[in-house]
Amino acid sequence: MPGIRLNLLVLRSARPEQSVRFYTAFGLSFEREQHGYGPEHFSATLGSLILEIYPRRSVDDSTAATRLGFQVEALDPLLGRLREWDGALLSGPEDSPWGRRAVIKDPDGHRIELVEVGAMISLEAERQ
Repeated sequence: MPGIRLNLLVLRSARPEQSVRFYTAFGLSFEREQHGYGPEHFSATLGSLILEIYPRRSVDDSTAATRLGFQVEALDPLLGRLREWDGALLSGPEDSPWGRRAVIKDPDGHRIELVEVGAMISLEAERQ
């Protein structure tokens, strides 16, 4: 549909401060927020997308099945930083039809696909 764009993504975390440190390794900058009587949470802006990390209210209040994807400038250095903040490498890094990629898991179990931008461009050039 034309004119539709994703502008908000909310993740629930058992340890919001730890999740913020993890996603800060991507280069994101978070601010504390609270809307009215709602819970304090963290918010970062990625272009037109707002990524928020809220505390989980219960074990049933999980977004762990949500899978995220990020294009990154340099995959290997980022993987090193993410491992320092409890990121678990699930696959890769390896070359794929989409570029050099890896899949990691954040401290709350969200799976994150990382694709290196430069590797994507190189593979596209080889196909042409």
